[in-house]
Amino acid sequence: MQTINTQCYKLFNSGFIQKAAMFITSAAIAFTPLSAAQAQSRSVPIVRDAEIEALVTDYASPILGAAGLKRRNIETILVNSQSFNAFVDGRRIFINTGALMQSETPNEIIGVIAHEAGHIAGGHQERLREQLASAKTMAVIGALVGVGASVAGAVSGSGSAAGAGGGIALGSAEAAMRNLLAYQRTEEITADRLAINYLNKTGQSAKGMLTTFQRFASALSLSGSRTDPYRISHPLPRERIANLEELAKKSPNYNKTDSPALQLRHDMARAKIAAYGGGLGSVQRMFRNNPRGIAARYGDAITTYLKGSARNALPKIDALIKEQPQNPYFHEIKGEILIKANDPAGAAKSFQQAVNLDKRKSPLLRMSYGRALMLTGNKANMPKAISEIKTGIASDPEFPGGYSYLAQAYAQSGQMALSELATADMHYYTGRLEQAKIFAIRAQKGLKKGGADWLRAQDIINAKPRKK
Repeated sequence: MQTINTQCYKLFNSGFIQKAAMFITSAAIAFTPLSAAQAQSRSVPIVRDAEIEALVTDYASPILGAAGLKRRNIETILVNSQSFNAFVDGRRIFINTGALMQSETPNEIIGVIAHEAGHIAGGHQERLREQLASAKTMAVIGALVGVGASVAGAVSGSGSAAGAGGGIALGSAEAAMRNLLAYQRTEEITADRLAINYLNKTGQSAKGMLTTFQRFASALSLSGSRTDPYRISHPLPRERIANLEELAKKSPNYNKTDSPALQLRHDMARAKIAAYGGGLGSVQRMFRNNPRGIAARYGDAITTYLKGSARNALPKIDALIKEQPQNPYFHEIKGEILIKANDPAGAAKSFQQAVNLDKRKSPLLRMSYGRALMLTGNKANMPKAISEIKTGIASDPEFPGGYSYLAQAYAQSGQMALSELATADMHYYTGRLEQAKIFAIRAQKGLKKGGADWLRAQDIINAKPRKK
């Protein structure tokens, strides 16, 4: 597995209102909503990485506490997209990797998270669905009235009456859309103000939020496009700056900067995303002012490994480990490099070191350790491999990659029924229900009837697709 692992998770499978919610605003801080293609696909490419997830969780934790959301188990999830965007869905905050890439300081991303927390705390998504239902009703009524007027015009032979009917239908849809967008712009302003409150409560600056809006304003200005302010779901960036600047500058924390340690973690996360997404050139551009810093060399080591040169990547990651021997993610990358170098036994030692150093107990690291043990091909390692992978899955049961590793480990140990059950789970959590059922049926033939594994297979067999 690459350290940054992308999976396509199904998020929206229940009809017009949920799809429209994602398309029209996504409760996003970015100026541009999701595309129609993304809305229709009803899936979002999710990035899984232990290091970046730990960083974003640290950013979010105090903000969620200030917003009164600690007990709601809000998840922060990374989306594999180069655009600067974030959005919410129930108890989840989605942040694009592009937002991390473009944010030069932690404070900028913390401001994004504070804004999205404002949407969740304010119950904006639930009310948005009500507004969408209302807008849909308004549009349908208007269309029916328009059709009625058109029919009447045709019967009476009046072309003007028929034309008026079409105008009524179009006008009602336009009015419904404008009412909905006006409502959404109001909620965006509310979320911005709540974000300022959360930042003040946690002793953090709102300067990062202003920097984000200034970036949007510059991009809009450079594009040369003209925007109808009544046909967008967010206030224009200049409006948002004007609404927030005075409040932000009143805070005693306005000129407070991020700690050097947090800034370094942020830079290393950006280096990793740049390496996987853009290669060495992207890393070099990002750190052109500090090409020999730890973050730049981290990105260089990763890009060297990704190019297929494990021999050249090893001394680079070893040099970083020498500087930061307690960094679990350097050991994780070394494990990935050693797998590519066809040394799974060495990789297993590196992943074990990463697991031992990881204070967060990341399930991804446990699964990677188990996978490396499985790749050794040594049957004596299989019980430990299975145990490590299952431990990771227990903490992160919806990650399809973990079931893929587990299926391979069971197969190597000769437990084919359990391998097929793990494969069924893998398909189930990637939304491929028919394939999941096929493997679950095959698994049941070799499982004890009524046992926990047999019942899990039965659950998959009985699962019904969500209504469209």
